[in-house]
Amino acid sequence: MSAETVIAVAATVIALGSLWVSWAQTRAARLHNRQSVRPLLRIRRIRQDDMVGLKLVNAGLGPAVVTRSVVRLDGAAAGEWNREVKGALFTPELWPKTYSLRAGSVVLAGQETFLVLLDRSRSTGSDRLQEFWGLIDRRLVIEVEYESLYGGEGFSVSSATPGGS
Repeated sequence: MSAETVIAVAATVIALGSLWVSWAQTRAARLHNRQSVRPLLRIRRIRQDDMVGLKLVNAGLGPAVVTRSVVRLDGAAAGEWNREVKGALFTPELWPKTYSLRAGSVVLAGQETFLVLLDRSRSTGSDRLQEFWGLIDRRLVIEVEYESLYGGEGFSVSSATPGGS
């Protein structure tokens, strides 16, 4: 084998190795960029002396785009988490403040908002708060499906899961 052939083969191997390293670096950079804007929604139950509710928190680094929300009462689907379902879930005596999550809603990074909140100013006493706590702790489940700005990930959170506690 001549020296020119050895040099040509070595140059080809080096070029292919460089191409592979470049491809791997590009793939790692894309994955890092996706992770750097990944949202992380959590639903927390809040129970204090003067208020009871479910708080939605985006603890991730990027905004969450809601793709779907479902409300379940005693295991039966009641609809999307919006103003219209509120009348079917709550009696006039337990009429809380709510925050709707329709498809396309955006929860910004670091945003915290109550999905449902009953405070002492909206109830007539601690018995009402206790009754409302029983509703949101044992009977009401809110499920939210969301994705990052890249889309297609299919993330979800539920008020019934350990991550929603």
